[in-house]
Amino acid sequence: MRAPTKIVPTLILALGGVYALLPLLWVVIAATKGPEELFTTFSGRPSFNGGFTENIAALSAYGNGRFWLWMLNSLIYAGGGAFLTVVVSAACGYALAKYRFAGQRLIFGALLAGVLVPQITLAIPQYLLLSDMGMVGTYWSVILPSVISPYSIYLCRIYAAAAVPDEILEAGRVDGASEFRLLWSVGVPIMTPGLVTVFLLQFIGIWNNFLLPYIMLANDDRFPLTVGLYSLLNRGASQPALYSLVISGSLLSIIPIIALFLFLQRFWRLDLVAGSVKG
Repeated sequence: MRAPTKIVPTLILALGGVYALLPLLWVVIAATKGPEELFTTFSGRPSFNGGFTENIAALSAYGNGRFWLWMLNSLIYAGGGAFLTVVVSAACGYALAKYRFAGQRLIFGALLAGVLVPQITLAIPQYLLLSDMGMVGTYWSVILPSVISPYSIYLCRIYAAAAVPDEILEAGRVDGASEFRLLWSVGVPIMTPGLVTVFLLQFIGIWNNFLLPYIMLANDDRFPLTVGLYSLLNRGASQPALYSLVISGSLLSIIPIIALFLFLQRFWRLDLVAGSVKG
């Protein structure tokens, strides 16, 4: 009886993995085909006629390197927004977890309510607010709305409450350390694995965001990859050759995310090792 109970969950997980990887596999295969092969050959068979290098060369040449400008913009939006989110969320989460003040429960309740609100519903109000401030069309119009993330603050609050010992903070206060010094020297190092998680989630969220930059930006030079590739896809209706460029650009847009995962995973490993040593 034990064997079937193990096989069924394994099969379900395997099917889920195949379902999740099939679109990525299709993009990889399609990126190897030139414009003349994309719609005329079998979808599951890659091409070895140099279509991938031709697509990358054509993509780089399009608009005098417009794609790489979109890539740089996405890195600015995602990297800058995620970094500022970590700074704000770490301070707010630490304060909610380690201090007692009037209105704390009310603030935390409002924070939970903010987690439940879909971010897409805030795009138009944010546009109107930033328009009144004259910031629409700038880099800040995409970065600022992502800085205050209720979910990130919630994660930091939970992690700080569980990981940062009150005894260490009290010892630091006895030694004369300021509250800011305690946050920077005690709280942040202990919270690093949680902050890395917040950075990664926020980076991916901003990197994949389409609606907000689509509403905020009108200049091609400020587009991130999502909006830039969408504009390229629209032009493909009259120029089918551009579809190959969109597919190749979509494949290249995955590389920074994979690189970020590989680079940041060492922080989680360090946390696990530290926990085993403490145990």
